[in-house]
Amino acid sequence: MTESHPRISKAVIPAAGLGTRFLPATKATPKEMLPVVDKPAIQYVVEEAASAGLDDVLMITGRNKRPLEDHFDRNYELESALQKKGDAARLAKVQESSDLATMHYVRQGDPKGLGHAVLCAAPHVGHEPFAVLLGDDLIDPRDPLLKRMIEVQEQHGGSVIALMEVAPEQIHMYGCAAVETTADGDVVKVTGLVEKPDAADAPSNYAIIGRYVLDPHIFGVLRRTEPGRGGEIQLTDALQQLADDEKVGGPVHGVVFKGRRYDTGDRGDYLRAIVRLACEREDLGPDFRTWLRSYVAEEM
Repeated sequence: MTESHPRISKAVIPAAGLGTRFLPATKATPKEMLPVVDKPAIQYVVEEAASAGLDDVLMITGRNKRPLEDHFDRNYELESALQKKGDAARLAKVQESSDLATMHYVRQGDPKGLGHAVLCAAPHVGHEPFAVLLGDDLIDPRDPLLKRMIEVQEQHGGSVIALMEVAPEQIHMYGCAAVETTADGDVVKVTGLVEKPDAADAPSNYAIIGRYVLDPHIFGVLRRTEPGRGGEIQLTDALQQLADDEKVGGPVHGVVFKGRRYDTGDRGDYLRAIVRLACEREDLGPDFRTWLRSYVAEEM
């Protein structure tokens, strides 16, 4: 008989980073608010959480992140102006972001790494399992990764991380997992984790991408975790401790993702994400694809 585990309802989105790779655009604008076609990147992430049934969202912010709160709040003046114009389509788009989920915010304060950002969520999350979604990773809604991770957590308990196979020469850019196979083809048991290893030292080519479903015992482990790589408190180090001792917070499993993912934390991948998503839009795609073919042909 399958063991029952608490239903997950809360999502945590760390969004306190400075966005230095996108300077000067991020000097006064949070990187999470940079548009991907016509929506800020962060809205895609909140939409993903909401579509997975997580309607309680805590955003971990920092200084100069007020536009994030404003985006998910009501803008009565703008809504009134659009209503008077009879512009129902744009009014619906403006109201969409404020109706997605119940939003909460807490400041991280000191930028001490992802592990510290997750620890800031402890008072809000309490003793429930919860999801963590990193704003740099956009997962295509046609590939419901988070829903699958929640299913695995409800089945096995403990924590679940998202994994993706990458080329060996790219593994140094990611956290890396040592794994064992399970009866489910897309699920592995995680036996070890290494933060950004050299290719020669990597236990596999399974890279950790920005989705986690975590057991609340992670908070106690994070409080005891010393700063690691880069002088920051690494979430990977805390998950390693959970993988080492299942009695602390259950096992750690991984869901191997083979769907569409867009990395908006890298300038090149950010541009590629915009092109891909624009090409697939019904309202923009046909004309944009025609122009893109012409442009590429001219440049080649």
